[in-house]
Amino acid sequence: MTLLERLQNSRNALGLLFMLPAAVLLLLFLTYPLGLGTWLGFTDAKIGRAGEWVGLDNFSFLVGDSVTQLALFNTLIYTFVASVIKFVLGLWLALLLNRNLPYKSFFRAVVLLPWIVPTALSAIAFWWIYDAQFSVISWVLTRLGLISSYIDFLGEPWHARLSTIAANVWRGVPFVAISLLAGLQTISPSFYEASAIDGATAWQQFRHVTLPLLSPIIAVVMTFSVLFTFTDFQLIYVLTRGGPLNATHLMATLAFQRAIPGGALGEGAALATLMVPFLLAAIMFSYFGLQRQAWQQGSDR
Repeated sequence: MTLLERLQNSRNALGLLFMLPAAVLLLLFLTYPLGLGTWLGFTDAKIGRAGEWVGLDNFSFLVGDSVTQLALFNTLIYTFVASVIKFVLGLWLALLLNRNLPYKSFFRAVVLLPWIVPTALSAIAFWWIYDAQFSVISWVLTRLGLISSYIDFLGEPWHARLSTIAANVWRGVPFVAISLLAGLQTISPSFYEASAIDGATAWQQFRHVTLPLLSPIIAVVMTFSVLFTFTDFQLIYVLTRGGPLNATHLMATLAFQRAIPGGALGEGAALATLMVPFLLAAIMFSYFGLQRQAWQQGSDR
């Protein structure tokens, strides 16, 4: 038997062979940039010249830097508030779309549109919606007599924070809704029929049937939602460039600003590296949550 025939008859060898192109792509476009970025974080590299090893100097500077501290605060607020709202609205939409509604397929397609539209186009649309002079929101509110002057959505720090969160929620809700809808459709109707026979109300069915069976999907979906939100760049960069007064700078946008326009590659890379522990914490929280769920359900996997 030739080597080619042995490969064809071996499941493990054939599986590794099929995985090889994906592994090469991951090494080239994920592992290498991550390793290079981590290395640069320990150097004083600038644009146009190679850096020298400075150890933890970049990290010690960033820990005490007031702008970095503000960016971390903004990132945590942005991620927490947006993720919670996306989960609540996404679950509500998923439950609604899971019912036998007329034109259900059409509504599902419409709900997905904000997620499909490129982020830059969405940000430009919100930039016009939030414009200090031509905002349609301010125009409607003034016509209704609720406000006397136009709102400066992107010119005041907290207005800007809330406005960017609203834009992120608009983009992210479809992903959560469609993913949870897919999870809802895997729940057998027999569970609801049995609980209804036992006299369970709609709320009791949701609490004791839907949520427990949907929790593994929720954990995975919300992990991705948190990761996407924490590392958001395009929406913030197009809308505010981190302003006003660094009020909307996230760690990703500040890292870009320090590294590319600012020229301090080492400092920007160190700032990006500081994001990794937070991302790992989100992943581990989801992992242990799933493990606990499996243990409660009696699984040994």
